[in-house]
Amino acid sequence: MAHALVLNATYEPLCVVPLRRAVILVLAEKATVLETGAETLHSERLDLPAPTVVILSRYVRVPYRRGVPLSRRAVLQRDGQRCVYCTSRAETIDHVVPRSRGGKHVWSNVVAACRKCNHKKADRLLSELGWTLPTTPRPPAGTVALLVGYARRDPSWEPYLIPWADVAELAS
Repeated sequence: MAHALVLNATYEPLCVVPLRRAVILVLAEKATVLETGAETLHSERLDLPAPTVVILSRYVRVPYRRGVPLSRRAVLQRDGQRCVYCTSRAETIDHVVPRSRGGKHVWSNVVAACRKCNHKKADRLLSELGWTLPTTPRPPAGTVALLVGYARRDPSWEPYLIPWADVAELAS
């Protein structure tokens, strides 16, 4: 089933909804279509290009947003399904400071790793192996939480998924 990205009136990503819900929002004039897909939806009196990105007509105040829950899937998605040590395809997660040495199970201590690198590192510190991390691990942007669980991400969503915190930096 196809899905659509819903943006707040401020272009902040809010959620991903089924195509049917996106069409209802557009027909009820609660949202406007920003991007469409190749498909066209047909009714007796109307032909409508299938929306892939819609923006709400009015601003919706979003209550407190929790951080992204730490999970294997979310870590792999944050790191682009690539091992941070060798850049091959990652299947596992690794604690930078091993838990056996007092490392915590938190975003800043967990990275995606391939099985080979994870096995080679075992319970050692990076300094013991002479390895370094290309970037410091950190919690992903809130927009990533919207997409965890969606295996097929529509390419038309990408311009709208810039981490919301970075948008303020781009504006200044």
